[in-house]
Amino acid sequence: MPKRLTRRQHQDYLTNGFVAPIQAFTPAEAASFRQRFEAYEARHGGWHELSKGQKLYLIQTWAAELASAPAVLDAVEDVLGPDLMVWGLSLFVKDAGAPGFVTWHQDSTYWGLSEPKVATAWIALSPATRAAGCMKMLPGSHRFDQQPHKDTLAADNLLTRGQEIAMAVDEADAVYCPLDAGALSLHHVRTVHASDPNRGDDRRIGVAIRYIAPDVRQVNGEKDSAWLVRGEDRHGNFIHEVPPRADMDPAALAERDRIMQLRQGVLFKGVAGAPARS
Repeated sequence: MPKRLTRRQHQDYLTNGFVAPIQAFTPAEAASFRQRFEAYEARHGGWHELSKGQKLYLIQTWAAELASAPAVLDAVEDVLGPDLMVWGLSLFVKDAGAPGFVTWHQDSTYWGLSEPKVATAWIALSPATRAAGCMKMLPGSHRFDQQPHKDTLAADNLLTRGQEIAMAVDEADAVYCPLDAGALSLHHVRTVHASDPNRGDDRRIGVAIRYIAPDVRQVNGEKDSAWLVRGEDRHGNFIHEVPPRADMDPAALAERDRIMQLRQGVLFKGVAGAPARS
């Protein structure tokens, strides 16, 4: 029996490569997380240059709390199993009327992870409506092998390299995944997905948390790290991370900087290897 998902939701994930919506937090809890994020943003002159998104849970307690919340982990356990590690966290913030968008892509393209035992919990801290540029998914695309991508480096593309899948995607096949604040979606690492600009009247704040099973390995770099948030690590493929005791704790900042130097070597170079086929 699934812990958090209904039988239908679990089957939807297996069939389509994604499931939404899953309510994880109350509106009041989502508003609190949003307030803490925006306070961090205001204190440091914007989130992107400081955190690069990837390892925010190592320097901000609200991000660590979000990534380790039982309601989130229960849903992820239903698709990945009882042993879970947080490998990364990305912020996808679209201000109202801003041109930011995300091209059609597979998450697995530049991550260098050995196999697709990887899922993203995309948590809405503000309403992610269709007008606000919610995610859209290509059902069944998680069954594709890793597809070629091209780097666009487009200024308004929210992806690291502006990557875009090198195949035609029929927009008529897209399934939109609107989320209320406090809800999340789950998607498989190979599911093809994208999102449009925010044409709404509020910010669209999404936190994408990347979970892996501990038997996954990094094939494009050495000394990759992750945070064990549930169960056991019987494989030792990742250096274990530790969440911060306080926001912007000096020791946590130093450790985050060290880890990010290693991670950038994986994400910001030509791929030296390829993820293994499932």
